[in-house]
Amino acid sequence: MTALLLAALMGIAVAGAAQGIRMYRAEAKLPADLAVALEVGASRVSVAGGAVDRLGMRFAPLVLRLMGPKRVTAKRRRIDMAGNPGGLTIDRYAARRAVYGAFGLLLGLIFLTNGQPLFAAMTFVFGAVAADALIWQAIRERREVIDRTLPDFLDVLAVVVSAGLGFRQALDRVAEKYEGPWADELRITLRQMDMGVSRRQAFDELRKRNSSEQVAQFVSALQQGEELGSPIAETLIQLATDMRRTDAQNSRRRAAKTIPKATMVTLVFMLPATMILIAAGMFLGSGSDFGSILGR
Repeated sequence: MTALLLAALMGIAVAGAAQGIRMYRAEAKLPADLAVALEVGASRVSVAGGAVDRLGMRFAPLVLRLMGPKRVTAKRRRIDMAGNPGGLTIDRYAARRAVYGAFGLLLGLIFLTNGQPLFAAMTFVFGAVAADALIWQAIRERREVIDRTLPDFLDVLAVVVSAGLGFRQALDRVAEKYEGPWADELRITLRQMDMGVSRRQAFDELRKRNSSEQVAQFVSALQQGEELGSPIAETLIQLATDMRRTDAQNSRRRAAKTIPKATMVTLVFMLPATMILIAAGMFLGSGSDFGSILGR
């Protein structure tokens, strides 16, 4: 019975692979929004990622309907917070979730029929979280890069503002000299302002797109300074100083948390291994017969 079930699953897998290849090579027309989603960021998508997207794009509308409007909105916001890594859009995310989910489910069933529940559970988990793992990692890395970049950026911006340029012109000038996620966020904000969005609303959107606490402090300080009429250069310098102080405190806190972990590793792994080496060296150096000790 097990052999028949395994053969049936393998047949389904082969048929699914053949169908996937046929769908990938087909020239069927996609809806306009999905066709645009395939083109957005295409230059940043790897060959394997593009193949997965095209294979699962037909099922993207179904995945989005199953997620519901609220979850789709929340997921789109997290993709924006991640900086759209690899040209990722909500439609590409849905396509990858469909492909990874189907792959994990099929492979997990094969492992279950072979009596390997551990590997089956691992493949089920892979199918469930693979599409989100990239987003989680990108959000964390993007936040760390922005937190490192922002204090130096504020110092340069304060100097340019003190030289006589207006805040809008100074922001544009300094953003041109920077690269990376923070520069990308500033260019988006400046583009929104060029399209008629108020400065307050544009910076509110900047804060929503980022999970960094320092970005929230930057936006709040700008808005408060604008309301109170305080000099923007002094506000920027003070904000950069506070950010560096906070970063130093966080570094000391992380270092303090590392000490117990290092102690645990030493006690669990290094100390027993060292004791074994010392005991073995003493025994071998004494010239004792190990067999006589065991009574052999």
